[in-house]
Parts: sequence; structure tokens; C-alpha cells
Amino acid sequence: MSEQTVSEKIQKVLARLGVGSRRVMEQAIAEGRVSVNGKMATLGDRVAPGDELRVDGRMVRVTAEEETRRRVLIYYKPEGEICTRSDPEGRPTVFDHLPELRNERWILVGRLDVSSSGLLLLTTDGELANRLMHPSSEIDREYAVRVLGDVRPEMREQLMHGVMLEDGLAHFEVFDAVGGEGANRWYQVTLREGRNREIRRMFEAVGLVVSRLIRVRFGSVHLPRQLRTGRWLEMDQEAVDQLASEVELLLRRGTGLYGLQKRRTERMKEAPLPARRGGYLRQQRRDEDEVD
Repeated sequence: MSEQTVSEKIQKVLARLGVGSRRVMEQAIAEGRVSVNGKMATLGDRVAPGDELRVDGRMVRVTAEEETRRRVLIYYKPEGEICTRSDPEGRPTVFDHLPELRNERWILVGRLDVSSSGLLLLTTDGELANRLMHPSSEIDREYAVRVLGDVRPEMREQLMHGVMLEDGLAHFEVFDAVGGEGANRWYQVTLREGRNREIRRMFEAVGLVVSRLIRVRFGSVHLPRQLRTGRWLEMDQEAVDQLASEVELLLRRGTGLYGLQKRRTERMKEAPLPARRGGYLRQQRRDEDEVD
């Protein structure tokens, strides 16, 4: 490795290239499954372009961070799909509908439980995924929540100031009523973390039941109105760069595909899933009525 060549820690490179999460790669290194230039790697070793990096004997091409194309998908998860690559019970997964990759893999940015729907982000860049999910980044997640029954003022106050769950205190940053009919009411809520079934558990803590949950925004990325459930949309390079800059990641020059699908994506971004009164209900009816 040339001294003038910028090097990076092995686990960071492997995560960035989509081989696995940083935690999984650290475990692989500890288990002796990673080698550099024919020698077993150890945590803290560094690699640079030109080094021979292998995981379980398979060659991984090391590229400079600024030369690697960073890809991000917006996926509209329907209810009933799970956020794992495979399921022993044979249930459909979000990975069933994604475009195929060569020498890379799609990494989920957070999860939604099987009963929830809405915006999921997937990327080929493990470091981007790690930073977007890390609590220190304080990335807003916005949801449309349908609740059975009225949320009384004292309940809203409690949810804003914090309710104690089994894994710690949780509270909403934003809590607004947006409409609804009969016993069901829709609310727009925002929080800055993504614990398992957190929103459902928060409402349960004040005696309410969530009957529908849709994620409509993650950071600066909105769920486009025209994107139907079970479909994906690849973000253009400008939007990907904006997302990366929010978590202080180096922008990349890419592979000459800058602006791919830009026009189509910008049309989508012009009309995100509406937060105005009744908008979620109209979106729900449209998804249920449409057929291929």
C-alpha cells in the first residue's frame, strides 16, 4: 500500500461497499474470515485501492470512497411484508421486489414492522445506512397514524413529554391532528429514533390502539404521492448527495451516471404524500382501489 494513498479501516470499507453492516464485518474480522494481501486481518487494519481484500475467500474490490457510486432507493412497503431477506414462514419480504445488484447488496435504513407500511430507504452504502440510523444523527421520522378513539389533551401532553416504555422514555417531537371519520382519527407524528414498534407501544401506554401506521418521511426524503405500494424509485444523484450531506458524508463523483432518473424523481418530489386534513385517507383509498 502506498503511503500517499488514503486508507480506511477495513470494517468501514466493507460496510461502505455493501458487503455487510459494520457490526457484522467486525464480527467477520474477529472470526478470521477477512484477509488483506494474503494475511489474516485484525480490527484496526486499514486498506486502500490496490490492496487484495477478501471475505470468506471472495475478492472484494477496494475503491476510494469518492469513486464509489452511492445508490439509494425509495420503497413503498405494503402491510404484510417483512424487513428481512428471507423468512422461514415463507412470508413476502421487501427484498422480493428490488432491482438486482452485482457485487453489491441493498441495505435497509431502519425497519417497519409487518403491520406497518410506507417509506423505506435502501442503499448500497453501509456507512450511509449506519449514519442515518445512528441516534446521534437525530434524523426525523414522520408518520401518519390512525388511532381508534379520540386522543384527549392530557394524552397528547403525555405523548409529547414522554411515556416510559420497557426500553426507556419515548416522546414525539410533533403531534398534529389531520382528520378522520367515525371512531378512527388520523394524526401526524414525528420522532427521532426507530425502536421496535415504538409508536404502537407509545399509544398503548396511554390506553389507545393504532389501527394503521404509515411512514411518510425520513429526514429530507418524502414518500412520493405517485409511488404505489410495493413499488420502488431510485433517487437521483443530487438527492443522494443531499441525503449524504445531512450526515456529513463525503460526496462522491460516481460513475458518470449523475442525474440518472432525475426528471422522474423530481416530479415525484413535487407532490409528497399530503399531510393536510384527510390526505392520508384519500391515499389509502387510492391504493386499495388501484389494480395493475
